[in-house]
Amino acid sequence: MYKIVKDDPYLQPFEAHINKRMENYDRMHRRLLGKGLTLNEFANGHDYYGFHQLHDGWVYREWAPAADGVYLTGDFNGWNKTACPLTRLNANGDWEVTLPGDLISIGSRVKTIVKNGERLTEHLPLYTRRAVQDPVTMQWCCEVYDDRDGYAWTDTGFYSDDPLLIYEAHVGMAQEEPRIGSYREFADLTLPRILKAGYNAIQLMAIMEHPFYGSFGYQVSNFFAACSRYGTPDDLKYLINKAHSLGIRVLLDVVHSHAVKNTQEGINLFDGTVYQFFHDGPRGEHSAWGTKCFNYGNGNVVHFLLSNLKFWMQEYHFDGFRFDGVTSMLYLHHGLGVNFDAPEKYFSDATDTDAITYLQLANELIRQVNPHAVTIAEDMSGMPGMTAPIADGGIGFDYRLAMGLPDMWIRYVKTMRDEDWYLGKIWQELTFRTAGTIAYLESHDQALVGDQTMMFRLAGADMYTDMVETTHTNTIDRAVALHKLMRLVTACAGGDGYLNFMGNEFGHPEWIDFPRPENNSSFQYCRRQWSLVDNPFLKYKLLNAFDHDMISLIRESGLLKQKYPDLKWIHEQDKILAFERAGLLFVFNFHPNRAYEGYPVPVTVGTDYQVIMSSDDLCYGGFGRVDHGLHSAMTPGLIGSHVRLYLPPRTAVVLKSVFPASPASPMPAAASETPATGSVTETYILNSSSKKFHRPGCRVASAIRPNCRLISTESREALIRKGYRPCRLCGS
Repeated sequence: MYKIVKDDPYLQPFEAHINKRMENYDRMHRRLLGKGLTLNEFANGHDYYGFHQLHDGWVYREWAPAADGVYLTGDFNGWNKTACPLTRLNANGDWEVTLPGDLISIGSRVKTIVKNGERLTEHLPLYTRRAVQDPVTMQWCCEVYDDRDGYAWTDTGFYSDDPLLIYEAHVGMAQEEPRIGSYREFADLTLPRILKAGYNAIQLMAIMEHPFYGSFGYQVSNFFAACSRYGTPDDLKYLINKAHSLGIRVLLDVVHSHAVKNTQEGINLFDGTVYQFFHDGPRGEHSAWGTKCFNYGNGNVVHFLLSNLKFWMQEYHFDGFRFDGVTSMLYLHHGLGVNFDAPEKYFSDATDTDAITYLQLANELIRQVNPHAVTIAEDMSGMPGMTAPIADGGIGFDYRLAMGLPDMWIRYVKTMRDEDWYLGKIWQELTFRTAGTIAYLESHDQALVGDQTMMFRLAGADMYTDMVETTHTNTIDRAVALHKLMRLVTACAGGDGYLNFMGNEFGHPEWIDFPRPENNSSFQYCRRQWSLVDNPFLKYKLLNAFDHDMISLIRESGLLKQKYPDLKWIHEQDKILAFERAGLLFVFNFHPNRAYEGYPVPVTVGTDYQVIMSSDDLCYGGFGRVDHGLHSAMTPGLIGSHVRLYLPPRTAVVLKSVFPASPASPMPAAASETPATGSVTETYILNSSSKKFHRPGCRVASAIRPNCRLISTESREALIRKGYRPCRLCGS
């Protein structure tokens, strides 16, 4: 009995189905590898097929088993379709031609001509490394590219195993100008913003070449080609190399769930048959997406897809993958119209066992190529065993996306009054998980045309007029407050990692709409308006400061290293939610208009508590009503069990237990500020660079000593009013 069955009584009635999965995995393993071969040694199609430079020329190889003839045409022979034939090598359908060095070169433009019967069809080589589109004719062709000289990587030995804080991004829409941005612009202009925000990984969308820009990259045509709209292959390598130099992992949003139907620039009908890559008949058609569905039971297809994964890791140094459309892969019905409310929904004739086997092989290969690589499944069905090890009967992913969370938040905001929000249901959605989970309030999906960013959903058109920092209206104040509360509770209670889509950290307005004929090819909603957060007079900078400090809190406290938060208190009528995680106490007042004085919150440690973050702070667009002083849970003669707090409406506070500190030598003062004679003073270290203040002896302040000075002040609240923020580590 596999471990996932042994550990879960609900799965025991389906043990035979899980055994069948594992038998299929073992069978495909033997079929592909025989004896002694590893997947890493097997998945090398990119090193054999396509164009490869020799010492005196080039070799081009292709896989077209049903073809009667294969030819190479291009600018090297005046686009003569049949003047350069390939020779068939074997029954597997491998074809080859060797070309002298002076005939083609890097940058030559070519196409493949395939003969099936009497018909000649044009295609791009299956292993095209660079596909380019003619701006006049709009036709695509392959531009010869070879990596023999190699890129001058400087990231040797880079890896990180820290919990994931993912910044989801689209290179093309990452700039503010109404145009397509480039890899190098993203590296030089956007990466510094991501680093400053504190995220430790980026998830890049729309990298695999796709003919329609408006598909968001999810209708792939050329699986081995990096999108040429943003620049060259070396430009993408520059981006990834720079990210690694900043300590940021780079994940590829990989699309192996389907492929575009296009035949000239895509892989469909390459050798004249549908079944070269896809299922024949209705099973090969995705009814909702209008795309083609892979046959994962075909060993040659599995070889192509596994080689593709290894290629992106080997050639571009990607640190892992977010697998798109996993639900669509897992079921013959693609999950359309199915409510996965019972175990039998996962184990039936509608389950594509071949797809499960492919995903197991993919995860196995990825770990062989890079043991530190990360894999994330976009699965809304909740397939059991998704993140369990393969040896335990699982599929082998590290994480799944918590796709129910954004749906829940949108449903609450759209359909319920704030005072009717059901905290018990919210807590259940946040914490009812057994798999490794990436939590998020909103990804790119929630902002696509026809939908809106969460901030715009909360505030609407008032964002155009009332986002000045000094302006307060009921609509904007509510939107700002809830935006912070939803992000904080999602990030700190909802998963083992956290994801944010580019720009949403500062409450980006409106929605995403790619240029297309229906909007007159406009880029108005296909860009990021960084000028909003850079404007010192607008509230966007305050939301950005909150997100920055939230991410810093998560990183500095090691919050996500504790698997689950501990619920301490939930009260539906009061709308109070409190939990502990990694030694921190989080208290949320979701009530729209009720404040509480001295509200008792149960705690684990009976000691003093320090407020280290409050969503109501002025620097986050709040009203400064929360006292950052000490709050005692001690009762004379008893061990304390509650801390009593003032909780304004729509406010969250984070507290840290404060134990008696050991004496520490204060840092010598470079300058001092002394309050009026007779005042009671406190001493802090002020960092002029980060605008944070620390207790004397704080190791963070010691590490950045040149930017610090020792001050005396009447209270820490006085520093907060001046725009400084307390250090999370020392609990200042």
